[in-house]
Amino acid sequence: MFATTDLCDAHEDRLADGRLQLAAPGWLGFGSVIRFSGPAVTLRLPDDNSLVRATLEQPGQGRVLVIDGGASLRCALVGGNLAKLGQDNGWRGSIVNGGVRDADELDACSFGVRALHLVPRRSAKRGLGERDVVLSFAGVIITPGAIIYADRDGWLVSDQPLAP
Repeated sequence: MFATTDLCDAHEDRLADGRLQLAAPGWLGFGSVIRFSGPAVTLRLPDDNSLVRATLEQPGQGRVLVIDGGASLRCALVGGNLAKLGQDNGWRGSIVNGGVRDADELDACSFGVRALHLVPRRSAKRGLGERDVVLSFAGVIITPGAIIYADRDGWLVSDQPLAP
C-alpha cells in the first residue's frame, strides 16, 4: 500500500528532475476508494462525456482514466452511473479536470474520483473528444501509460511504477 507522502519522501530525486510530478492542490475526492493507482488512459473532452462512457465500457485492467475537461464549470463529465461502470469493469478510478455529479452515488462506488468541483448538469452527448493524448493541467503533464498515484493528500504522476 502506498501513500503519496511516502512516495514524495522516498523519491525526492525524481521530484527534482520531473520524473515524478505533484499535481497542484485543491482537488475534491469521491468514491469509497480513497487510495488508487494505475497506468493512465487519457481523454480530452469539450463538455461531452460520450468518450468517457465508451472508455469505461472497456476492461479497465487496473488503469486510471484521466480526463481533461478544460476545468469547465458548465457540466459534469463523470457521475454515479459512469463510476459504477468503471467499478464493474475493473478501473481503479478517475482524475477529472472539470466537474462531476451524483456525489452520494460516487461515494457508494468502489472507484476513486478526484475532480475540481461538483455540478449537477449532465454533459452533451455528441461523440466529441480525443483519446490517448498528452494532457497538461494542474501543473503536471500526463502521458498515456504514466502511473497515477492518488490519495487524500493529493495525486502524483510518475514515468514508471514506484516502490514506497
